[in-house]
Amino acid sequence: MSKQIPAVLLLVVLLIGNVWADGSAKSGYEFIKAETRAMQDDDMQNPGFIAVEEGRGLFNKSPASGKSCASCHGEAGEKLAAKNLARYPIYDKAQGGIVRLQDKIKTCREKQSGESALLANHHELIALETFVRHLAFGEPVNVQTDGEMADVLKKGQEMYNVRYGLIDMSCAHCHDRYPGQMIRGQKISQGQGNGFPAYRLDIGEMTNLDQRIQQCLTLMRAEPFDADSEEIKLLGAYVMSRSNGLKIETPAVRY
Repeated sequence: MSKQIPAVLLLVVLLIGNVWADGSAKSGYEFIKAETRAMQDDDMQNPGFIAVEEGRGLFNKSPASGKSCASCHGEAGEKLAAKNLARYPIYDKAQGGIVRLQDKIKTCREKQSGESALLANHHELIALETFVRHLAFGEPVNVQTDGEMADVLKKGQEMYNVRYGLIDMSCAHCHDRYPGQMIRGQKISQGQGNGFPAYRLDIGEMTNLDQRIQQCLTLMRAEPFDADSEEIKLLGAYVMSRSNGLKIETPAVRY
């Protein structure tokens, strides 16, 4: 009776080929098909702009307190500096440590609106995150890498190299060793975060970076980290720091 090939060995066999070897950071845009790039580049075809417009509406919606996001930041968010938005996630000890862009939006909304708090990754929060991140479109990602953030990123990097789940692979196995290789009809990217929140064609909805990490862990047959867990924040911060210098593409279109 023939022996079955172990799942990990089979996956490695499928990935063997030329490795993306120049070492420079490359956006996921460079790994998607030409027709998907065309979709992303056309504001009328890019399905992510539905979330941008929904977020714009929520940004301007007058809550019970009468004070909307636009009350402070302008109807089009023009008072929000793109360079500041490109720095998220940040480290703020007074706010409990790692602060993601969604965390900042959530906190501001709760303080100003007088409405009940939304759970992490709530549909409305994703829309607001997409709209606000889009305000920094074209701005290079610039996550802080020194000071207190240095320890955060070190911990995140350690998690990035941990093997997870039944597949027994780390994030680094796919995104550092095999970008540009094919698996299940798709090219593996470097796993950069500059396009997120992004519209995922595979599931037909907007996805922020933390959700994408959770989805990857599920594919690795691992228990995904909770939405507000320290683990997801550490891993997300490190992944976004790897994108430093890449231009923000939100809303990107990805598989």
